[in-house]
Amino acid sequence: MKNKHVGLLIISVALVIGFIIFLFNRALDKIVLDSCTHGTECTMWSTLSIQTWISIILMSFIIIIGLYIFFFAKDNSYTSKKINKKDYAFILSELSKDEKEIYEKIIDSQGTIYQSKLVESSNYSKVSVTRILDKLEGRDLIERKRRGMTNIVILKHKNN
Repeated sequence: MKNKHVGLLIISVALVIGFIIFLFNRALDKIVLDSCTHGTECTMWSTLSIQTWISIILMSFIIIIGLYIFFFAKDNSYTSKKINKKDYAFILSELSKDEKEIYEKIIDSQGTIYQSKLVESSNYSKVSVTRILDKLEGRDLIERKRRGMTNIVILKHKNN
């Protein structure tokens, strides 16, 4: 779901909560008015006021979160843009031979590949591939996510 939809959903829920608070508050006002004979000195009046303010503050906080998500949160939708080595030529020029070979395999797999597949498709051992990936991850070029007994290696997209 896109962030704008989530933001609108959160704001809508907050407004529904606000409406419920309003109805509940009116009903409580009537109950307190009928049952409290001490006037505004009755403890029920102060309790009602405190509960109302807490509800309004919570509702406002939820609306602010919804507005923040609607206007400022990044949308993590992925586009299916073809990845090619030309886009990453500058990065490739700065890598060592081993790093370049592994990085190119990640590019060739359109940005995602299992670490075990990298080991199979390269002439490097598991340990060597892990160390090379550690270096690439240290340079913030890739990220690894655990998937079962292996990792999936994800190419971090350059910012253009």
